[in-house]
Amino acid sequence: MRCADCESVDGLLHDSNALWFGMPSGESFRRLLDLCSSQGTKADAVGESAVLVRLARSEVDRFVTALYGELKGPELAGARVVVTGGREPGPADLARVMSGEVFVNRFKAEWIVEALEAGRYTTWFQPIVSAADPDPTRPYAREGLFRMRDKDGTLIPPGHVFGVAQDAGLLFSLDLVARRSAVETAARAGVRSKVFVNFNPSSVYDPAYCLRTTAAGIEELGLRPEDVVFELTETHRAHDKAHLKGILAFYRKAGFAVALDDVGAGWSGLTMLHELRPDYAKIDMDLIRGIQDDPFKQTIVHHLVSIAREHGIRTIAEGIETEGEADWLRGEGVDFLQGYLYGRPAPLEAPAGRASKPDRSGPISP
Repeated sequence: MRCADCESVDGLLHDSNALWFGMPSGESFRRLLDLCSSQGTKADAVGESAVLVRLARSEVDRFVTALYGELKGPELAGARVVVTGGREPGPADLARVMSGEVFVNRFKAEWIVEALEAGRYTTWFQPIVSAADPDPTRPYAREGLFRMRDKDGTLIPPGHVFGVAQDAGLLFSLDLVARRSAVETAARAGVRSKVFVNFNPSSVYDPAYCLRTTAAGIEELGLRPEDVVFELTETHRAHDKAHLKGILAFYRKAGFAVALDDVGAGWSGLTMLHELRPDYAKIDMDLIRGIQDDPFKQTIVHHLVSIAREHGIRTIAEGIETEGEADWLRGEGVDFLQGYLYGRPAPLEAPAGRASKPDRSGPISP
């Protein structure tokens, strides 16, 4: 069994394409037909609300640009699109229906699909050190950070990659690839510290299925669950608290620990700390910057550390760049430290005899 949302990163387009549009209104239906006519694009009305558009791969760019200019806002969001390779859609295509807005964004994000299929990605790691022994050569843990390159080998900013993937409906696939890359890279490098693996809770809709592949992959790679910490990112976007708690329950039942990122960045972060009770709380780097000279930040972090300690939650201060920041945080009783002072994100070198290149074969799920 495979999950269409998580495990499929097939390219959206083929050499010959049939684009089936279901339009939200009679007006938008007529406007799409008029657009195709003005563009010289082959299009047929299917009933009174659907349009079949036939395009060669080379014609799609021009068509999508015109479509985005003609249908915007609610019309584009309300349209439904499925793309097939010149054939009529069947039952298997139901899971691939997307909104017109996602279709346009997905077309713009084809470079992500190409990069994933070509294996132009890896994971870099940043050390997390113990406050009692802040030696980056003996880190307590390493956080895996996903990195993707363009065709020229240039690194693409991760925020841009994940932002485009979010808009294009590719977050499920990208987040799964990033999780797999983190654990595979750590295993190949023979990492003996704990490994922090980022995941966006918005990318997981069925913990029992979507996370099982990652958990199984970790076991197959010889990593112990107690050495893997799943770090929740972008929690401000997670509106379903029951769903989020279900994800954490799945991980904990499997023996993994959980970290909550950006604690202190806003009221939502404090609420999440109270409701989720993670094993680790990562204090937002904006609070850390220059904290030794800022009494207001000191008060906030003091209370965060006190709350965490009271409930058995270990604290990690992020974004440390100076000894002054580190000294103040150690004096306050923060458990772990992370930042450029102890090391920038960088590739891990695989031990002699082990492959250092990413595994580019096989399905996405581990």
